[in-house]
Amino acid sequence: MDVIAVMHSDFPTKFGIPRQSGLAEALQSTIVFEPAYRNPEALRGIEGFSHLWILWQFSQAVRQDWSPTVRPPRLGGNTRMGVFATRSPFRPNAIGLSCVRLLSVEHTQDMGTVLHIGGADLMDGTPILDIKPYIPYCDAHPEAMGGFTQDAGDYLLEVDFPENLKQRLPAEKQEAICQVLSHDPRPSYQKDSDRVYGLSFAGHDIRFTVKDKVLTVVDVQ
Repeated sequence: MDVIAVMHSDFPTKFGIPRQSGLAEALQSTIVFEPAYRNPEALRGIEGFSHLWILWQFSQAVRQDWSPTVRPPRLGGNTRMGVFATRSPFRPNAIGLSCVRLLSVEHTQDMGTVLHIGGADLMDGTPILDIKPYIPYCDAHPEAMGGFTQDAGDYLLEVDFPENLKQRLPAEKQEAICQVLSHDPRPSYQKDSDRVYGLSFAGHDIRFTVKDKVLTVVDVQ
């Protein structure tokens, strides 16, 4: 397969990226097409869609072998489930699928037509294999069952972000990082309330602790 585009996001590393697309709607990213795919005709009509499906490659999670079972982080990292019953990055083919909001389409001189999107769960530099429109009448299933993920909302944290530290971030990034932190970036098996974690976001190092369902930002560098 050819890489048709590259994602540009505020996450230089995997740690802290939302576990699913759409969890942090305030996150904004940009899709820049490779030179061979910068024909504006390839995007004709895309402005009419509010959401897109992004098919992409787990470029930092490629393995030579695979396991039929994996340990989903939201089950504490100890319970095994079938790989095809999860969205684990450790798969026979390292391919990811995300539903994102299309914010705008921009025509640029140097990079051709770029897409500005919201709610993506992709690391900066992620290779994109394909883009398809989200079609509500056939893609939306309100009655769908969520299996073992039904209680994912139970992991939401209260975020205590002191105003003096929050102001070190650009105003347009503040809501996004609060949404990211509320979904508990830590691995589920780490529960040390004294540990200070570090998350790289938008060129800043966000330091925080977690205790009793409250995440407290202690420094922004």
